[in-house]
Amino acid sequence: MIQIENLTKHYRQGQAVVRALDGVNLTLEDGEFVSVVGRSGSGKTTLLDSVGLLVRPTAGRVVIDGVDTAAARDGRKAELRSDKIGFVFQEYNLLPAFDALENVMLPLRYAARPKGDRAWAEALLREVGLGDRMHHRPDQLSGGQQQRVAIARSLVNRPAVVLGDEPTGAVDSETSAQLLAIMRRMNREHGVTFMIVTHDLDLAAHTDRMIRLKDGKVAVDVTAAAAVA
Repeated sequence: MIQIENLTKHYRQGQAVVRALDGVNLTLEDGEFVSVVGRSGSGKTTLLDSVGLLVRPTAGRVVIDGVDTAAARDGRKAELRSDKIGFVFQEYNLLPAFDALENVMLPLRYAARPKGDRAWAEALLREVGLGDRMHHRPDQLSGGQQQRVAIARSLVNRPAVVLGDEPTGAVDSETSAQLLAIMRRMNREHGVTFMIVTHDLDLAAHTDRMIRLKDGKVAVDVTAAAAVA
């Protein structure tokens, strides 16, 4: 479970104060598949980065599996990111000199207590449909295939939550639907919570729950089906 309590993040731009997040309260239950939508500047990425412990909030806290991250030191936060959180980015962020399998296994190198191994990484690549591409480098894979590698990588250390920042934003609509189906299957089969930031309302409509941010606040928090009805 992830509890987000009064989460606030303010930035200074000259004399002005930008309220990227302004008192956000949310609870994500284990195994949920959640989309976060809103216009540019609404606070979507700041929310994701805060949950991912990539930025320090101005106020409030994020509690991940009972651990209050607001009270954690930087070293402990790094351990939590490695142990509890997987990331999928729009730009894939694969190392060009590594093949697909090596890229998937990369988080295991930096984990204090790795929960996966080579066999598990190979199994994940087969699950995302790349069993015959394990030893291909990123420049030998299509954009959709690279994102499949990134999805497998996000799961290799068996995280509690996977955070996706526009994970289908760099591919066409058909590939986007395929990637969503893969993430959905991983969510159901492995029980991992997914929180995905997206501008694509068609994608958001296929999640369990849609959270719409406006001016750093939660404007809508409903089941996705109700949001698009």
